[in-house]
Amino acid sequence: MASEAALPPSQPASKNDAAFTIHTGDEDETNDHPIEQVRLTVTTEDDPTTPALTFRTWVIGITSCVVLSFLNQFFGYRYNSISIGALSAQIVVLPIGRFMATVLPTRKLKFPFTNWSFTMNPGPFNLKEHVLITIFANCGAGGVYAIDIVTIVKALYHRSLNIYVAFLLSLTTQMLGYGWAGIFRKHLVDSPYMWWPANLVQVSLFRTLHEKDARKKKSLTRLQFFLIILICSFAYYIVPGYLFPSIGAISIACYIWKDSVLAQQLGSGVFGLGIGSLTFDWSAVSSFVGNPLANPGFAIVNTMVGFFVILYVLQPIFYWSNLFEAKRFPFISSKTFDYTGHRYNVSRIVDGHTFSLDIAAYDSYSKIYLSVFFAFTYGLGFATLTATISHVALFYGKTIWGSWKRTTSAVESQHYDVHTRIMKKNYPEVPQWWFIAILSSMFALSLYACESFGKQLQLPWWGLILACAIAFVFTLPIGIITATTNNQPGLNIITELIIGYLYPGKPLANVAFKTYGYISMTQAVSFVQDFKLGHYMKIPPKSMFYAQLVGTVISASVYFATAWYLLSSIHDICDSSKLPDGSPWTCPGSNVFYSASIIWGVVGPMRMFTKHGNYGTMNYFFLIGLLAPVPVWLLSRKYPEKKWIKLINMPVLLSSTGAMPPGRAINYLSWGAVGLFFNVYVFRKHKAWWARYNYIMAAALDAGVAFMGILVFFTLQSDNVFGPTWWGLEVDDHCSLGTCPTAPGIVVDGCPVF
Repeated sequence: MASEAALPPSQPASKNDAAFTIHTGDEDETNDHPIEQVRLTVTTEDDPTTPALTFRTWVIGITSCVVLSFLNQFFGYRYNSISIGALSAQIVVLPIGRFMATVLPTRKLKFPFTNWSFTMNPGPFNLKEHVLITIFANCGAGGVYAIDIVTIVKALYHRSLNIYVAFLLSLTTQMLGYGWAGIFRKHLVDSPYMWWPANLVQVSLFRTLHEKDARKKKSLTRLQFFLIILICSFAYYIVPGYLFPSIGAISIACYIWKDSVLAQQLGSGVFGLGIGSLTFDWSAVSSFVGNPLANPGFAIVNTMVGFFVILYVLQPIFYWSNLFEAKRFPFISSKTFDYTGHRYNVSRIVDGHTFSLDIAAYDSYSKIYLSVFFAFTYGLGFATLTATISHVALFYGKTIWGSWKRTTSAVESQHYDVHTRIMKKNYPEVPQWWFIAILSSMFALSLYACESFGKQLQLPWWGLILACAIAFVFTLPIGIITATTNNQPGLNIITELIIGYLYPGKPLANVAFKTYGYISMTQAVSFVQDFKLGHYMKIPPKSMFYAQLVGTVISASVYFATAWYLLSSIHDICDSSKLPDGSPWTCPGSNVFYSASIIWGVVGPMRMFTKHGNYGTMNYFFLIGLLAPVPVWLLSRKYPEKKWIKLINMPVLLSSTGAMPPGRAINYLSWGAVGLFFNVYVFRKHKAWWARYNYIMAAALDAGVAFMGILVFFTLQSDNVFGPTWWGLEVDDHCSLGTCPTAPGIVVDGCPVF
């Protein structure tokens, strides 16, 4: 949180704020954590003799990892991409673990010819086993970004890709982040100011499931509350998930003005500004932006302020002033277009033999055009990158430098909060060389994937080294932003920009470089976040390491196998123009990825973001982002008593619409409404209720949607039964005119000509 970040962990708070003091020495272990949400949620109790990495942990953990990996890749290709998080597994595995504790034998089993032995049943199913199983589940829930490369090659470029190089790409991009995680864990795990808000959802649920929770008069226990919300969410989702998908986005203006392009641009929650639109689908609320109940209030405020400024002030100005020929193209779209306003025909400019840009064909066809919103999204991405650097340097510079000095000091343990003191007292740390060994081996396999198999990935050895260097440099600042705001700015744009200039015209080289540079950093942040969860739950660090390592290998394998199967078995997957009505296999994320590969890889930034293209002015956003945090920092220094000033987070503001596209206005509006109500109003006015039920409700709503989504698919949709044929079966908001161009003379099927 920005307000706490100004105070390095090595320094005590003011004497007037004793509750926020970091004590040192051998004092009693009081809960002195400086973040209020952590103090309300995380316990300071620990029993280091509790078994953690047990037989039950391995069996249930690996199973949950496999199941979640399969389901998330499966649902990832759908219109509303349901993300089944580890929270769902957290609920299901508890009765399974307790059942195994009841029926498994307790006698010890020995490995032949060794002194090793184990028992399948070390006693009652305990909290630490449950946490490690959830770590396995987190690996399955995290996604494999490289699958998008496989998807666009097979489904959208319609080219073949060697299965072995595709698998190595998926595995190595997931695993490289271990090295960066090991290097920066001192800063991102041990520091109490790096509090990782999303982890508190899981911590709260763990406490609900394992601690005795006596029912107070006229109130529910947390488990009772969870079950009620879970059942309601599960039962209701049959309506938006199967019978009536259109209630996922109800745009009132489109029903009133059915023939008005302007009204549908203003009112469509899917294709426009979403004025007057609403949703009755929890998956629409939590899709793309995440579960709003898990985000801290100040981050939601920052995001929504940025969203309103960008979408309701800047976007109308840009579009109706016809900036970048905006009226020739849809109001908001992630597609690429030619000058006539039609979809860009990529096959006309790609050499079929070398899979690279045919410059003569490009010059005789058309420059690439984007919707003004999509172009502006790239500009904001540039600004977010430099704003992240500037923000971290100004607000966290002293903290980072002080933390770095303390890690090399023999007295660093005197500056820890209660949770870190307990962990360092009770458990040995993971040796640094473990992380370095994984980093080295994964880099070698990455190099093999790039340089072998006929160089199908198109990425040269020097490109791989450069991608890894970028990931290393940005892991710490991105980790700090994520740990304090629950928002994670990405490196995808800067990696695309760099390789696009250095090695233009090679689409696979571009996306491979982006994935190695972006995902190894993202994985590092994810690993650190899991380490922080283990930190809060007092899990031995070595056990955490084993669970993460095995879970990551398994999840990469299952994600890859599932995607390969779907791409080979579902006809016209990812092509919405050819799919039958009611079919959810539109691949919104993969289509955005495909457009990016055209912009940055096939054509390249030289022909897009310089005088040779249409969007050279976007480069000014680098400077805008670099300077944006400076006024906030200066004001916070001049008015230190105004604590709200430090809550203004410019990277979050600038990246507020980063999920658009594929995210839509309806997703943001519903996400913001729910998040502001619970994490601002309820948090302030009914703090006891919030502390008891907020994160429980977040888990229950997600779990109910996930369970019903699974049930509907395997009982109905897997047999191509997509529900009754009627207008409510459409998965959009019936605002087709919202995608129409408004420039005079542009002819597009289904649209009026102005």
